[in-house]
Amino acid sequence: MKPLIVINLKTYETGTGKKALNLAKLAEEVSISTGSKFIFCVQPTDIRAISSQVKIPIYAQHIDPITYGSNTGYILPESVKSAGAKGTLLNHAERKIDHKILKTSISIAKDKGLKVIACADSVKEANQIAHFSPDYIAIEPPELIGGDISVSTAKPQIITGTIDAVKKVDLNIKVLVGAGIKTSLDVKKSVELGAAGVLLASGVTRAKSPKKVMQDLVSLV
Repeated sequence: MKPLIVINLKTYETGTGKKALNLAKLAEEVSISTGSKFIFCVQPTDIRAISSQVKIPIYAQHIDPITYGSNTGYILPESVKSAGAKGTLLNHAERKIDHKILKTSISIAKDKGLKVIACADSVKEANQIAHFSPDYIAIEPPELIGGDISVSTAKPQIITGTIDAVKKVDLNIKVLVGAGIKTSLDVKKSVELGAAGVLLASGVTRAKSPKKVMQDLVSLV
C-alpha cells in the first residue's frame, strides 16, 4: 500500500490563495501519475476554492469544538465541511490544544463526518491522544520541525515507540511521521519503521520545484 503524504501549507505565502491551489493541482498530478495518496491541510479561507478544483482530500488546519451560535472568530466544523473539507488537523505544535478540548474537538469532528489527524510531540502524548480515537496520530518532536534532519533519521525510536503505544490503545489509528521530512529516503525509513505515511510542510511549500519534491517523496515506495 502506498504511504500517505500529508502536506500542511501553514500560512506560508507560497501556500496561500491561488498559490495554494497551484500546489494542490501539482499534487493531484503526482497522485494520478504515481498512484500515491496526498492530503492537503489548508487555511479555512482556501478550503472551498481548492476543494472545488481538485479531487485530493482537503483538510482544515484547525477546527474548534463548537456548534452553530455565538462564537465569533472560531472555526465551525460544519462550515469547513460545507466548504469541502474532508477532515482536520488538530494539536499541531504551532496550535497546541488542551487535551480536554482536543478530546471534544475530535469527537465533534468525527460526529460531523470529518477525519482527524491529531499531532503529538512525544510517545507519551501520542498514547494519551490515542484514547480520543482520532483517525491518525502524527508524531512530531518539536525540536525537529522545520529542520533539515528528519525524525526517522535522528530519533527512529520515537516512531516505533509511538506505534507500539498507539496500538496498545486502538489498532485502528494510523501513525504518521512529521518533523524534518524532506526526501524519499525519509518517507521510506518511516514506512519501514511501521508508519502509514508522513506529514510535512516547508519541504514542499518552500521548495523551488515543489512538483519534483512531491515526485521524489513517493519515488522509493
